Amino acid sequence: MPGVYARNSRRIAVLAATSALAVTGLLATAPAAQASPPTPVSAATARTYLGQLTVAAEGSSTGYSRDKFPHWITQSGTCNTREVVLKRDGTNVVQDSSCAAVSGSWYSEYDGATWTLASDLDIDHVVPLSEAWKSGANSWTTSKRQGFANDLTRPQLIAVTDNVNQAKGDQDPAEWLPSRTSYRCMYVRMWVDVKHYYNLSVDSAEKSALQSVLNGC
Repeated sequence: MPGVYARNSRRIAVLAATSALAVTGLLATAPAAQASPPTPVSAATARTYLGQLTVAAEGSSTGYSRDKFPHWITQSGTCNTREVVLKRDGTNVVQDSSCAAVSGSWYSEYDGATWTLASDLDIDHVVPLSEAWKSGANSWTTSKRQGFANDLTRPQLIAVTDNVNQAKGDQDPAEWLPSRTSYRCMYVRMWVDVKHYYNLSVDSAEKSALQSVLNGC
């Protein structure tokens, strides 16, 4: 019996040592964690939210101007909203004294590209400013539009490849979806989450496209 106890003691000691080494190795080799935009509601909740949105023809862009959605505003110290999102969405991001990102790595969820220069990235408004204007934001106060354009709490801002963001423009999901198909479910969940929170309407083609993607999530 003493031999059994001895073997068991040795086995426990070996397992403990192995676990310690594994943890130590993991901590030593793991890259800096990459943050991400706030997690949107689940697909099931997004389907419920979508059913609650007002369906209406897209409004006019008359009177629209990006200046009516002031951005990027200062968030803390010398850091504005763009710089906060670049820091949040990147890996090993280093900022200078003025908060500008001078190095780091960014993975663009829309197209799967990786960039090491902050100048190659735009901060996308998931629900574009012009789209919001035509969906109800035209009646908001400037203060509310500013909050929308700089919203770090909802899944409304994300760092992506600049020309991909520019190609998206103000198109809704009936007209544009990320080329990286595995991200489309996440994208429409973000879209519906934001539109629901801000009580923005959807047009019929937009709602159909959103339903189609959500049904496949």
